Amino acid sequence: MSCQENSTRIHGYLDGELDLVNTLRVEDHLRECTSCAQTYRNLQTLRSAVRGGGLYFHPSGDLAGRLHSALQEAAGARRPVPASTREAAKVPRRWTWQAMAALAASLAFVAVVLFRFAPGASRPSQSDIVAQEVLASHVRSLMANHLTDVPSSDQHTVKPWFNGKLDFSPPVRDLSTQGFPLVGGRLDYLEGRPVAALVYQRRKHFINLFIWPSPTDSGKQVVMRQGYNMHHWAESGMTYWAVSDLNNGELEEFVRFIRAQ
Repeated sequence: MSCQENSTRIHGYLDGELDLVNTLRVEDHLRECTSCAQTYRNLQTLRSAVRGGGLYFHPSGDLAGRLHSALQEAAGARRPVPASTREAAKVPRRWTWQAMAALAASLAFVAVVLFRFAPGASRPSQSDIVAQEVLASHVRSLMANHLTDVPSSDQHTVKPWFNGKLDFSPPVRDLSTQGFPLVGGRLDYLEGRPVAALVYQRRKHFINLFIWPSPTDSGKQVVMRQGYNMHHWAESGMTYWAVSDLNNGELEEFVRFIRAQ
């Protein structure tokens, strides 16, 4: 992907609106191009400033009524007016269309403002954006044949490998007796920080378990994206995302084993 192509997709990527293929292409370009990566960071900073700086537009409660009245007036202005009436009132017909054009422009501006800045507009939540990042990382690890940096089924080999590479120590569990053998681990990058990715296997299905620190605990959430099952929860100071094309029942079983230990 060129820098010009990236510039046309970067806003959609920032808002989590791209499909999986374009998401992966943008992420690959951002890793290779320092200029575009800086542009992306600048856009992230700008969005954070807008969200945290009280710059959202809060429409008044009677806005819907006023818009409705304006539309009714515009509809009335489109009705033909007898020539005698126009001549008596000395209102040239062209002014009617000019007024309508001005009204249309005003309504279009209001619509844009509401869409871009009104709270609750149709934009992905932070959780949706993270879920898309997690899914992209899972698929990329399968496409690039880069499942592990440290291939090992021994938890006492995988866990120490992360020392010095992360600012936390991820819990690594051996689930081979439960039917989910450990394959290894690797470093990944999610939500703006390095994270641990532990890889488990169930028959021919791989499970990526992403782990990074979390300030708060949260209950488990289950989502499905593009045919992949995803389980998310936070406990004991850590955030967990388990993702796989494994059927949801067996992935649920895997999550129970992880949480039980």
